[in-house]
Amino acid sequence: NPAATIFKSYEGQDSSAPYIAPFSSRGLNKVTPNILKPDIAAPGVEILAAWSPISPISAVKGERRVSNLNIISGTSMACPHVTAAAAYVKSFHPKCNIITKFVRSLFSATPMNPALDVEAEFAYGAGQINPLKAVNPGLVYDAGEYDYISFLCGEGYSSLALGIITGDNSTCTSANKKGSVFNLNLPSFVLSTDGSSHNNVTFGRTVTNVGSATSKYRATITAHPSSLNVQVLPNVLAFSSLGQRLSFTLKIEGNIDADSVSFDLTWDDGTFKARSPGIVYVG
Repeated sequence: NPAATIFKSYEGQDSSAPYIAPFSSRGLNKVTPNILKPDIAAPGVEILAAWSPISPISAVKGERRVSNLNIISGTSMACPHVTAAAAYVKSFHPKCNIITKFVRSLFSATPMNPALDVEAEFAYGAGQINPLKAVNPGLVYDAGEYDYISFLCGEGYSSLALGIITGDNSTCTSANKKGSVFNLNLPSFVLSTDGSSHNNVTFGRTVTNVGSATSKYRATITAHPSSLNVQVLPNVLAFSSLGQRLSFTLKIEGNIDADSVSFDLTWDDGTFKARSPGIVYVG
């Protein structure tokens, strides 16, 4: 008679996790080389998810099993994690707009190990999403509709193309055509270079205080190579109220001696740490 043996399961901790699955899409950003792609990473391998019972649970020929649940892998599994994280943040901050919720998740991402993903930030963006920390990150980089309109007009979009994107009668004017990708208020800093020219680029950013009413944040730059000078001015931001907005610039000067180099900017007031990734690469 046939006999079956049931073995005990074993659960062990993978000390190298988290890392990016081979099938996950990577950068570079082909359309706008000076914007980070992807923005952030989220769980997407072997995720227990809802499944339509009218469809077999696998694509194997002859498969007839059906279920209301299935274990699936793919970037379409990572997307619901980010969506749920945004909803979670909104439950604590109902007046928070969608861009601010997204930026909170970037600020609060868990750094990942570049030794496991040679593409570094082009594999995982700011790191793995951390919804618990995203509830109260201390600082956020907020951007509104006008910021993105100025960016698109500065990139050379016509009023016709702009209207297709916005769905309204927005137009590119002489004022918003001066918009620059380097001044789009994103929580990351990306510079595409030809590898031979001397780099001298300044990013403009504005942060909003959502942590302690009275706080003083100091800027720290880590992990950049000696051939590259990364400077933040001012390097101290003193807030006196919640919702207060203060601006700073980040300047990148020098050359790189590799295909890409990474750095982090961290604003720290002793209670909150707001980290933003930076990368300079040969595009």
